[in-house]
Amino acid sequence: MKDYDITIIGAGLTGLTAARKLQSAGENVLIVDKGRSVGGRLATRRVAEGKADHGAQFFTVRTSELQQEVEQWLKNGWIKHWFGVDYPRYTAIDGMNGLAKHLADGLYVRTHTTVEKWREDDGGFTITAEDSSTWRSKKIIITAPVPQAGALLQKSGLGTEALERITFQPTCVGIFHFEKPTTLPASGHIDNQLPAGVERIVDHFKKGISKDVVVSVYMTADWSTEHYGDSDVLERMKERTGGYLSFDETVSEQLKRWRYAQAAATHSRSYEAVTDTVFAAGDAFLRPNDPSGRTRFESAFISGIDVAGAVMS
Repeated sequence: MKDYDITIIGAGLTGLTAARKLQSAGENVLIVDKGRSVGGRLATRRVAEGKADHGAQFFTVRTSELQQEVEQWLKNGWIKHWFGVDYPRYTAIDGMNGLAKHLADGLYVRTHTTVEKWREDDGGFTITAEDSSTWRSKKIIITAPVPQAGALLQKSGLGTEALERITFQPTCVGIFHFEKPTTLPASGHIDNQLPAGVERIVDHFKKGISKDVVVSVYMTADWSTEHYGDSDVLERMKERTGGYLSFDETVSEQLKRWRYAQAAATHSRSYEAVTDTVFAAGDAFLRPNDPSGRTRFESAFISGIDVAGAVMS
């Protein structure tokens, strides 16, 4: 049975950020994720000869910690300035999942691994996955969405009271492949004066990550909550956005439902110490002085930085 200093459950931005900081400090870290790739909502889907970001589209910078990283990522050629002058929006060169893969490089990550439970023993924990694999770890960080984290904590006999006020709303995203160029702005992005229920539209060909014309349509949290289980979500999307896109020229279409896309109620700290050896973190965990007050790329990054510091303290 292998032994690790720290196991991180969830390979999204928070988990990757924490792992990079911990590993650079000499800790032996394992990241596990039930998905087939790292990144979480840093998600990019291939569509024919093109691709589409269908989770986070871009990120902004408000903190010195992220600004320092962004400057290095720019030098590395991982990201670029997409649009916005006074308030720059950055995006990944080859899709947002490409940035996640760069961040995961050199880390020990096991995908397709769902943690079932753990039990505490002398000097740490024995962790069991659904595939019956087991390993030992001195400490645990859970960065999976809070509803999933809470269920895992309960299975392992730990309380979840501190996390119960955190609630999430879904987002429905339509991914449309077109034969011809769209009439969207040169940046490929629009998020203002859209029909009710539509949050943003992104042309990934104009964004610069796709060879084909592939467009993502994001619906608002309220609209997505109302229609999450409907069978005609894509048709409803097309009805709302027909003034912007020529759907008679589509090659294909597909729907992505994000159940835990954004927190309706956030946590007042950037991580939670469930015990002195088990921690919860993620984009819904905000510093008390967070200037935005909402979940976003930067809140996930900061949570990863802060929980790593807490684990080592």
